[in-house]
Amino acid sequence: MAYSNFTLETVVTTFQLEIVESAALFSEVETVSPSAHLTTALKKKASLATAISTEKARSELIVADVLVELLDHFERRISFFSGIDFSVDPEDGLIGVCDFLVSLSPNQFYLEAPIVILVEAKNADLKLGMGQCVAEMLAAQRFNAERGNDIPCVYGASTTGIDWLFLKLEGKCLHIDMATYTIERCDRILGILSSMVAQKA
Repeated sequence: MAYSNFTLETVVTTFQLEIVESAALFSEVETVSPSAHLTTALKKKASLATAISTEKARSELIVADVLVELLDHFERRISFFSGIDFSVDPEDGLIGVCDFLVSLSPNQFYLEAPIVILVEAKNADLKLGMGQCVAEMLAAQRFNAERGNDIPCVYGASTTGIDWLFLKLEGKCLHIDMATYTIERCDRILGILSSMVAQKA
């Protein structure tokens, strides 16, 4: 078993999570205006990533740019990793490579706790990334606790780059935002990600 083998149903059943669906989980979050650089980059790259239509293209051309913008917004006081091995508990299947993760530690040379956001990029179907992302969030929860750097919530996103679906894990309670946010409202997406870093959502 690995992160990629989990569906939402199997991860919820295996780890006995309680699902809370919310239509307004991040509705009160303040927006964060994207920089001119990100706005220009997305205009150039979003349609290209959609045309290429692979997870790799969407990750490299859209998602990475959004997360680097988040890093800049917090003046590099956080760290961002892409495509790293994050094997935490082989017995429970919490092993594999994460597309993207964000830590509250500023250390960029190796991963330190606490991990706060996991982002799973998918080519088309957001639902396909949900189970995998939740498994990674559970692993982050354990990773943080084992290092004595636990935080109240770990967050996640399943995204095609164009569409974003957000998750929140608080203990055994999995909150699923029923709204889907599009990259056209990048200010809303950046606002949500920023609120996650600030632990305000």
